[in-house]
Amino acid sequence: MTDAVNFADPIKTKSKLLRPRDAATLLIVDRSGPVPTVLMGRRHMRHKFMPGKYVFPGGRVEPYDGRMPCVGELGESHATRLAMHLRRVSEQRMRGFALAAIRETCEETGILLGRKTDAAPRAPHESWKAFEDAGVVPDLSGLQFVARAITPPGRPRRFDARFFVADANLIAHQIDGIITPDSELDALVWIPVSEAKTLDLPNITQIVVGELAKRIEANFDPAIPVPFIRMINKKSVRSEL
Repeated sequence: MTDAVNFADPIKTKSKLLRPRDAATLLIVDRSGPVPTVLMGRRHMRHKFMPGKYVFPGGRVEPYDGRMPCVGELGESHATRLAMHLRRVSEQRMRGFALAAIRETCEETGILLGRKTDAAPRAPHESWKAFEDAGVVPDLSGLQFVARAITPPGRPRRFDARFFVADANLIAHQIDGIITPDSELDALVWIPVSEAKTLDLPNITQIVVGELAKRIEANFDPAIPVPFIRMINKKSVRSEL
């Protein structure tokens, strides 16, 4: 289930401020053609929350995500930046962020990122069963951490979202029939990165598209700082990780 992250202007609510939940989002980039393209999905118009907006696949990090068997590890610089400004740091939690992005992408698009294997990975939860059935083990070595953003206070939903990028060559399997007129994302598009901002995007998605373009131009140099966007004393603050 998608819980798209909302970073638009605050709305008034009488409910007490919510603690943001960990979330993860994945940008899949295809650089095999003449121009790089990125995968985006359109949220169904029936949604009360950001109907019709184009977003990247993503959603909440679940406790079982860090227990999913995987191969490879995030690069050292990405793991270090993921751990910044966290009170509780563990290898399983850091791995869980990246794995949640992969799982949510599968649930919303049918795309499984990883490696085919004869020894199917044992799913720790039903949400990971598609990987076990397809004989695909998630591969973290190709993911890059590129942005973090926390939904401002005063929202009915709040997320502490980590954005990752993966190359399309990591796609190991695709399940048909995930996108239907009634699914949460009712359309998928591979759009040139240079044109992505022409779509109807949430504010944070526009920012992350800009970060993606910057990284493509720099051939994904791991030295590029990771933006961290949040509210401090009622002001939007952008720092670097």
